[in-house]
Amino acid sequence: MTTAREIMTPNPTCVDENDDMFTAARRMSELGVGSMPICGTDNRLKGMLTDRDIVVKVLAQGRDPRIVKAGELAQGKPVTIGADDDAEEILRTMGSHQVRRLPVIDGHDLVGMVAVADVARALPDRPVGDLVDAISQS
Repeated sequence: MTTAREIMTPNPTCVDENDDMFTAARRMSELGVGSMPICGTDNRLKGMLTDRDIVVKVLAQGRDPRIVKAGELAQGKPVTIGADDDAEEILRTMGSHQVRRLPVIDGHDLVGMVAVADVARALPDRPVGDLVDAISQS
């Protein structure tokens, strides 16, 4: 069975937990992504930051994006997948948490990101269609 390590995008770019939202938004724009992992100075995953987080939790609340730090928005334990977890586990995790991207962890280290598109390329159509249905439910 295909594992996360085999289909992930390795060496993800992180937003540092001390980066401000202006810096994070600029980095997302440069990379053409809508979400990025938030990493601590120890290079461990602290959470995920989305463009929606920046809009809803910073801009819409009138907070200054040059002052708010990424670490402030890293709430709770992030949903992750193990590097050696199989594609079925990836599908279950994405579906149950309604997420389109998962950080891939090996031990305590962030080693990659796996997206719905990665799963779609690696698996037959039916499981991917079921995943998209699960993610799209509100």
